[in-house]
Amino acid sequence: MEPLEISVDELADLDSDEVVLVDLRDAVSFEYGHIPGAVNLSAESVCERIKIKDKIELLYCRNGIVSLSVAEEMREKGYRAFSLKGGYLAWLRSHINDMDTPLSTRKAEESITKKFRRELFSPFVKAIKEYNLLQSGDKIAVCISGGKDSTLMAKLFQLLHRHSKISFEVVYLVMNPGYSIENSEVIMRNAKMLGIPITIFDTNIFDSVFDIEKSPCYVCARMRRGYLYSKAKELGCNKIALGHHYDDVIETILMGMLYGAQMQTMMPKVKSANFEGMELIRPMYLIRENDIKRWRDYNNLRFIQCACKFTDYCTAEGCKTSNTGSKRKKVKELIASIVKDDPQIEQNIFKSVENVNLSTVISYKDKNGVKHRFDDEW
Repeated sequence: MEPLEISVDELADLDSDEVVLVDLRDAVSFEYGHIPGAVNLSAESVCERIKIKDKIELLYCRNGIVSLSVAEEMREKGYRAFSLKGGYLAWLRSHINDMDTPLSTRKAEESITKKFRRELFSPFVKAIKEYNLLQSGDKIAVCISGGKDSTLMAKLFQLLHRHSKISFEVVYLVMNPGYSIENSEVIMRNAKMLGIPITIFDTNIFDSVFDIEKSPCYVCARMRRGYLYSKAKELGCNKIALGHHYDDVIETILMGMLYGAQMQTMMPKVKSANFEGMELIRPMYLIRENDIKRWRDYNNLRFIQCACKFTDYCTAEGCKTSNTGSKRKKVKELIASIVKDDPQIEQNIFKSVENVNLSTVISYKDKNGVKHRFDDEW
C-alpha cells in the first residue's frame, strides 16, 4: 500500500498535470499565502468537489495533521489521496530557504523605490509628514510580528533612515510570544533575506492566554503591546511603530459603530498611558492592503499569519479558529461587497472621522471623558 504522506521534496518531483493540490485551511489563511496552483476546499467538501479519481489528490493544512486524516478518509472512498508531510509550514520553510538573499534584498528594495513607489513609499512618507510622526532625535522600535504589513514597514523605515535628512535611530524589534520553531525560522529567514537586522526577545504570552476562554486574542494583543513598550523603553526608544494600514483604519471605524455603538478610529499616533514619554505611531496609515499584497507577490515573499498555540490546537482538532468568524473579517467582507457598487465608499469611511460636526451629534465625550449632550445649553 502506498504511504499516506508525501514530503516537500517529493512534491517538487510530481508532474503538476497529474496532481490536484488542495489547501484545507480556512479562506483567510489561504488568501494570506498558499502553495502556487492549490485550490482552497474545506475538509467537509473536498470529496464532493473533486470528482477525478485517476489523479493524485495531494492535501495540505497548516502542519499536516488535518490533511492526514482527510487523506485516510479519501483513500477509503477510492481516491489516490496523500497528505503533504509538515503541511504549509514545511513547504514555506523549504521555499524561503531556497531563495537567494542578496538578490531578494535588492529586488525588494528596488520594487519599493521604483515599481511601487507611488503605492508604498510615497504614502508612507506622506503619513509621517501629515501626522507629524517623526522628529529629529527619535529612536523608534519598529515592531515586526512576522506578517507582511510589519515586515514591509521595516523595509520602508530602513530606506527612509538611509536617505532621510532627519536624524533618527531605528531598532527592528521582534517579540517571540511563544512561536513554534517553524514560525520562528520563517521570521528570521525573511529578515535575513530582506536585509533587516532584527533584535529578538522572548516572552511566554501564548502560554499565559491559552486557557483564557473569553476574548483570548484581545488579552494577547494587550499583553503584546505592553511587552513591546517595555522592551522598547529598555532599549532607549521613545516610540514604537506598528504596521496597521488604511484598510485596518476603515474596518476599525465600522467595527466601532456596528459592534461597539461608538464613533472612533484607529489613531495615527497615541501617547502611552502606562509608559511615560512613549508614543505609538502608525506610519502605514495611508497604505492600502492590496498594494502590500502586490509587493509581497511581486517579490515572491511568504510570511506567517497568526501563529499562536490556540491556532495550532484548533488546526489539530479540526475546529474553526477565531480568525474564521471574527468581526473584523465580517466587516472586511461587508466593505468589499458595497465597494463593488461605489469605490468612493472606502475613502468616505476614512474621511468621516475627520469631518465630525459636534452640533449634529446627540452626545460626545471630550478628552477628559466627560460626556456632553446636544441640549446641555438649551
